[in-house]
Amino acid sequence: MPAPAARRCPWWVPGLVLAATVAQLAVAAFVPGIDRFDGKAFGARLVAYPLLMLLVPALWWLRTRHTAPAGPVPWGAFALVMVPFLIDVTGNSLDLYDAVAWWDDLNHFANWALLCGGLGLLLARRLSPTWVLVVAVTGLGAVLAIGWEVGEWLTFIRNGTELGTAYEDTLGDEVLGTLGALSAAVVLALTARRRPSPTA
Repeated sequence: MPAPAARRCPWWVPGLVLAATVAQLAVAAFVPGIDRFDGKAFGARLVAYPLLMLLVPALWWLRTRHTAPAGPVPWGAFALVMVPFLIDVTGNSLDLYDAVAWWDDLNHFANWALLCGGLGLLLARRLSPTWVLVVAVTGLGAVLAIGWEVGEWLTFIRNGTELGTAYEDTLGDEVLGTLGALSAAVVLALTARRRPSPTA
């Protein structure tokens, strides 16, 4: 059963998330003299983040452009996939990574919960029973966590000041990301169980 119109996420929410992210990335990449942005590959992020944020909507569009979609455009799922990039950039803009000791750990858990929650919403109708959804979303989150850490290492850790602590931090970040994905998967599974069946 489709969600009531009042509960649907409007298109401008992911649009606003994308615009706020790109604006902060542009400041980080082009405004000189801001120490908290130094050595963190913001030139690469200015290219990579918007592309990654638009990847899921683009794949959804490619999959549905020749067939009628099963429901309304999943703007809410797209927004959940995009929000972690905004949170990451905002954390850098506010210098939270250096000022708050636990901020990085919270980010890896919460951002993966949001990201995998959005991906899980897109997969939920195609995966059953619910344990398959839990395994798929958790596994996808683990793979993405590994990929993210590899990307960080390639872009700024291997030649930066964080190399000495990178191994321990990487392991912790991968575990936290996977736990965030598992949390999202469990919430999706519980929600799916409570949802009335189409024949009800």
